[in-house]
Amino acid sequence: MELILLGPGDLALAACLILALALLSWRLHLGIEKRLLINASRTVVQLTLLGLVLKWLFDNADLLTIGALSLFMLAMAGWEVRARQQHRFTGYWGYGIGAISMLISSFTITLITLLILVRPEPWYAPQYAITLLGMLLGNTMSGVAIALDNLTQTTERQQGAIEARLLLGDDWHVAIGDIRRQALRSGLIPIINAMAAAGVITLPGMMTGQILGGSPPLEAAKYQILIMLLIGAGTGFGATAAVWIASKRLFDDRQRLRLDRLIEKKK
Repeated sequence: MELILLGPGDLALAACLILALALLSWRLHLGIEKRLLINASRTVVQLTLLGLVLKWLFDNADLLTIGALSLFMLAMAGWEVRARQQHRFTGYWGYGIGAISMLISSFTITLITLLILVRPEPWYAPQYAITLLGMLLGNTMSGVAIALDNLTQTTERQQGAIEARLLLGDDWHVAIGDIRRQALRSGLIPIINAMAAAGVITLPGMMTGQILGGSPPLEAAKYQILIMLLIGAGTGFGATAAVWIASKRLFDDRQRLRLDRLIEKKK
């Protein structure tokens, strides 16, 4: 089946639905209309620019350029993780924890997928490398942000209990162990729920795009299975690394909880 191309008018009609939703938010005094319109505008601009960049990349596949774009995507994902925290780590760690954890998980899994599983030619072919990395970073970013936010907020609420356990002789990792486990569970719940609903309640985005693009449904399903498994692994490893690094930073060398020095309120 031939791919049906969308025109500016089609996208404008879809944008009208967002405008209608913003009007409804204003009428109901929800207070989200401004943020809704700004983020919808960001989506249009960012995806349009990405489409232009990817078109150029597909025509001029170059390892150095693809590597630079990948690092830029990682940098922006790390920034988004920091921006989503209610209580942020001060200094470079406020940014570094998210970026390092996603570098460990998303980049490693993307390389394994390109070199061992999919094996495109060349291995850094942008239609595979950038697409896979983008999906992994996006989902890992959400899991890491949720896990870190849960960790820092719960630690602040339970500061007294943690310090009491430290006074009783527990090591820092024991004193904060329950909080770490709860933070990890909160970070993994969205992808676990997504995997449970895939194919039964929802038709995942990548599979939908491939089918709309003319791919056989079974082949689209295989790629979607691969992506869901990779995203699950990336989110799990990324959230685990982020929570471990963050919880370690919450204590000093003498195993004292230093919440006041390491965390700052989001203004």
